[in-house]
Amino acid sequence: MELRSVTAPVIFDRCREQIEEEANGDLFDIEINVSDPEKIGDGMNAYMAYRVTTKTSLSMFHKNEFSVKRRFSDFLGLHGKLAMKYMHIGYIVPPTPEKSIVGMTKVKVGKEDSSSAEFVEKRRAALERYLQRTVKHPTLLQDPDLRLFLESSELPRAVNTQALSGAGILRMVNKAADAVNKMTIKMNESDAWFEEKQEQFENLDQQLRKLHASVEALVCHKKELSANTAAFAKSAAMLGNSEDHTALSRALSQLAEVEEKIDQLHQEQVFADFYVFSELLGDYIRLIAAVKGVFDHRMKSWQKWQDAQVTLQKKREAEAKLQLANRPDKLQQAKDDIKEWETKVQQGEKDFEQISKTIREEVKRFERERLKDFKTVIIKYLESLVQTQQQLIKYWEAFLPEAKSIA
Repeated sequence: MELRSVTAPVIFDRCREQIEEEANGDLFDIEINVSDPEKIGDGMNAYMAYRVTTKTSLSMFHKNEFSVKRRFSDFLGLHGKLAMKYMHIGYIVPPTPEKSIVGMTKVKVGKEDSSSAEFVEKRRAALERYLQRTVKHPTLLQDPDLRLFLESSELPRAVNTQALSGAGILRMVNKAADAVNKMTIKMNESDAWFEEKQEQFENLDQQLRKLHASVEALVCHKKELSANTAAFAKSAAMLGNSEDHTALSRALSQLAEVEEKIDQLHQEQVFADFYVFSELLGDYIRLIAAVKGVFDHRMKSWQKWQDAQVTLQKKREAEAKLQLANRPDKLQQAKDDIKEWETKVQQGEKDFEQISKTIREEVKRFERERLKDFKTVIIKYLESLVQTQQQLIKYWEAFLPEAKSIA
């Protein structure tokens, strides 16, 4: 589908300022929920549809509350449109979750097991976070394609979504980086702020990837611990049933019950480790890729400006040669060419200054949101750990008298 625009809309400037003011004051009145995943169709033609519910008092929407059904490719299509319009002018566009061929194939063929249910829930939660981050961006929120996605009962079918997933965006960023590396004129960064931020994001990316790998390993370990705890509970129960000594039999049976409760706590902690902490890290690894992408677009803007200056110099040299050769018949065309490229140089400089200014603002907003997100998640994660340990103590304290009563 043809995009409405390739630049940021300016028709809602007053509204954007109002939204930014509300956002800075934590009065950002829009809530997005993704729920009710539903399998549509059969076999390999099947797909998952999700209910997207919006609640808001913002006047740009027609109602205060509305819901639509969307499939995964619709989310990818939305991101593709937003990325096409905004990334090249310096806006950080939140990436969508990555595609999973294995996970979706299991769902399509109807293999209903814990891994399929986990995949569907993981994707639902990731899509919800994607939309929440997108509508928090004051410029993206104004975009007509985003409002169409949230409000319209019918959307044109999204096509060519292969390149629009999280992995696809990483490939786009790498492609942009390759283009920067092949620049004919190497950029000598004169702005210390940009040099410092690029190094900071490189380091942050590496450390987040290491921490994410560690948390993923921890999740696997706790899943294994949960399975072993369940096996222990079953064995203790069987031993209690075969024990002739009444007090010991009762103690073993109650031990089995306690271990079953502890198994449930382990499962809940795995949920907290994964959905609260691991997913946040994964989101920010993809977000930092988007940040790197806009830095690369700034370099490409600088390259375009420099190329225009080189061409202008060549046009001036060509004019000088025509004057020396006394070729008045071609001088006017040469002067027109010079005027055209002088305009392009001025526009190139203006574009570079504008994208630099936009990126500065975007990075400040990104860092503000990152601080808020990590603070919220760390507190939530620690609270879940404390609650788990407190519950464990209660279980063991309740069981202890029973163990002591064995005689």
